[in-house]
Amino acid sequence: MTPQGTELSTFASGGIRKYALAAVAAAVIAPALVLAAAYFRFAPRIDHELTRGLFAGSSDIYSAVPPRLMTNVSPNREHRRIVSFDQIPPRLVHAVISAEDKRFFHHPGIDPLRMLKAAYRDLKHGRKSEGASTITMQLARSLWLGPQKMWQRKLTEIAMALRLEEKMTKQQIFTGYCNQVYLGRRGTFSLHGFGAAAKAYLDKDLADLSLPEAAMLAGLIQRPSYYHPLRAGDLMRDRRNVVLSLMRRNGYIGEREYREALQTPIRIAANPVSSGEPYFMDLVNEEVQEALGDTDQGRETQEVYTTVDIHLQQAANDAIRMGMRLVDEQLRKRSGGKGTASPAPQVALVAMDPHTGDVKALVGGRDYGASQLNRAVAERQPGSVFKPFVYAAALNSALTGGNRPVITAATMISDDPTGFWFQGALYQPGNFGHEDVGEVSVREAMRKSLNVPAVRVAEMTGYGAVADLARRAGLGDHIQATPSLALGSYEATPLGIAGAYTIFANEGVYVRPNLVSQIKTRSGKSLYRRPVETRQVLDPRVAFLTENLMEDVVNSGTGYGVRARGFRAPAAGKTGTSHDGWFAGFTSKLLCVVWVGFDDNSDLKLEGSKSALPIWTEFMKRATEQPLYHDVQPFRPPRGITSAVIDPETGLLATANCGQTRSEYFIAGAEPQEMCPLHGRAAAAPASLSSR
Repeated sequence: MTPQGTELSTFASGGIRKYALAAVAAAVIAPALVLAAAYFRFAPRIDHELTRGLFAGSSDIYSAVPPRLMTNVSPNREHRRIVSFDQIPPRLVHAVISAEDKRFFHHPGIDPLRMLKAAYRDLKHGRKSEGASTITMQLARSLWLGPQKMWQRKLTEIAMALRLEEKMTKQQIFTGYCNQVYLGRRGTFSLHGFGAAAKAYLDKDLADLSLPEAAMLAGLIQRPSYYHPLRAGDLMRDRRNVVLSLMRRNGYIGEREYREALQTPIRIAANPVSSGEPYFMDLVNEEVQEALGDTDQGRETQEVYTTVDIHLQQAANDAIRMGMRLVDEQLRKRSGGKGTASPAPQVALVAMDPHTGDVKALVGGRDYGASQLNRAVAERQPGSVFKPFVYAAALNSALTGGNRPVITAATMISDDPTGFWFQGALYQPGNFGHEDVGEVSVREAMRKSLNVPAVRVAEMTGYGAVADLARRAGLGDHIQATPSLALGSYEATPLGIAGAYTIFANEGVYVRPNLVSQIKTRSGKSLYRRPVETRQVLDPRVAFLTENLMEDVVNSGTGYGVRARGFRAPAAGKTGTSHDGWFAGFTSKLLCVVWVGFDDNSDLKLEGSKSALPIWTEFMKRATEQPLYHDVQPFRPPRGITSAVIDPETGLLATANCGQTRSEYFIAGAEPQEMCPLHGRAAAAPASLSSR
């Protein structure tokens, strides 16, 4: 080679080395600069977020009975059950680090050796198959980054992980990860954290997890949808076994434990105990948002104290499951055994303390996963469950005076078919089954839920007085003073009916239904306290008389199915049948409303006594087994109530010659003064003493 050629070759070699060195420098310096920029960019944000708390803006939801944390819910429909590090069993800790990051407790947030291995495998296979993200990096990504797989994002993960390691202990990081990691969906909520997943999939608390169950949950981290316990049983089992193998390799379990765990089946809870009923939770979230709004307070992590009783919530779920099977069977028989109705009938149940307004249980449908429409707050025609408001307004006539007649429980009303003219239009109601009884007392009309007497009483009382009472009881300003209101033609919600019925169960005092009692920050600062909203709507004497009429409905009227099905405690209630079936009733301790119908408002063609009443009865039987609701007291008349022995045929004071007599309650001064004329003019039978 000529000297000139040698010189050119040397120059070329030198140039290549320079370019190579420059490329290497660029390959090192550029990522380093990106890493440094990401660190300084995100450090203030991380510090701020850690000051607020990892799950700021979410809500810890607490039950009232028993008082405990049920779940953590974020505005974007994420469910968590927040746990502390000491609540995470060692077997789950070992399963997670074996599956995801075996050197977690020893590295500084990144694992260089694992990253080099992952890079080598990616180059070897020509694709990005391994990310080598540590638990710290995964936590940073799930909290603040998107799912895109780019080298810039990986550097950002590293920078954020380094900052997290500076600001948090390993236990704090691991706890945050265990509360944040995504583990699939149940219904319409995404499950974040092992507490939520253990409850949703296994119906267990973390402390109760077996070794195979801990390995199964840890195995979900890799691909939650692919290994979903409800859809991929074999794949889930295989992944669990991989995690068990890793735990054995890392020395956390022995050969015997490993073999036993491999042979243990995982039993997934098809219908887990729903201490956090989703329909109830939706309404709680709405109330929280309404109370706090889009403020700095609303962006803090809140502790939300609800009114729910977990035992009653489960009783409601069980009663609905049993009762709707009966509804399905009746509809199947009605259709000639041609299968279940399509679409399926739906249901709502609201149970509340009538004295405080606290909603103790609420269900808004048969299956939240299939439909999130909350029927507990959906408006439907209440039918005959509205009639107590008609008769309460009528019984109030004993106190108001005026030109209208005084109506009592003994007042006789004609049940003959008739029409009612109103504003130039004829309204012609008929009784269910088209049966006409003739002359009946107000008590009998309520007991048999007769329609014509109800409209006649509303006309005698004044449609305006009935509408005004319903509005003051919280049923809405849309209720108009028309003949049809007597039969429940104006729509109401099950939750609204429950609130309105408090006037009968609570001595005439309306109590607004309440789902949230208090909201605080985790530091204890009070953000919101729900005031108990009450108002006197009825005189206590009128409330008692109306309640007493409803006792007869349950004991011997259209609601007798309550007794026939074995519920023996003192209770009052009313059936209702429109297009739907209703039952609303109460004891001295608890008020419950049940609705059954179709979402499209088509006719259920089942009376409330055959659709809603069995569910109400099953729920109340279970409820009264609980200590808080067990000591049910009889309904006692308040001062100012008297009783008299009357002849049921005339509603007048009975004589010694009257064959059948009945003791009837009256507001003192409104009792009849005339003797029964049908059975001679013998001396009147002794009247009962006035109540205390």
